[in-house]
Amino acid sequence: MSSITQYAAFAGVMLVVSASPGPDLAVIMSRALSGWAAGAAATLGVAAGMFLWVLAAVTGVSALLATSSEAFTAVRLLGAAYLIFLGVHALVQARRAAGDAILGPVAAQGFRRDLGRGFGSSILNPKTAVFFVALIPQFIPDGATVTDAVALPLVAVAVVTAWFLFVTSVVTWLHARFAQARTRRRIDTGVGVALVTVGVGVALQ
Repeated sequence: MSSITQYAAFAGVMLVVSASPGPDLAVIMSRALSGWAAGAAATLGVAAGMFLWVLAAVTGVSALLATSSEAFTAVRLLGAAYLIFLGVHALVQARRAAGDAILGPVAAQGFRRDLGRGFGSSILNPKTAVFFVALIPQFIPDGATVTDAVALPLVAVAVVTAWFLFVTSVVTWLHARFAQARTRRRIDTGVGVALVTVGVGVALQ
């Protein structure tokens, strides 16, 4: 395959990966409930983490993590703890909203905080390292240059950002139409339970 064909195929794979349910999707949906800007910031954080994972896979760095059981376990437990923390936070937010009749504007959490949440969700997932170590070699062109090595991470960033900005837009639109406090509480509770469940599952694997 030519470089263009390989990059296009990789973009298709990244779209499937992005659309699959997982911690990144749950975190971005949770932040999108606080507004489009919060969801967009979390999206940029996830994209930044994905860029580093793909770059690490291209350069072979993530192979070290994939083959080191101690490092893999450490990152896995950190990721699990982080997801549980985010889940508990969502449950607390749902409880705080319990007395509201109608949900008003949610206070901005800050760009850096939401960016960090997205980045943490992405970078603290060691399964991503294993996945890309197995995937990336199939998409590196013959006689690859430094430019080619950077191109794959940039393709990943473009696809991940586009998809999760779309998700953010859909979530914020739906939230604007169904912004009753009871609906928000149910969504926050559902997202919180999902994040805690995923976190516990990751920790026990």
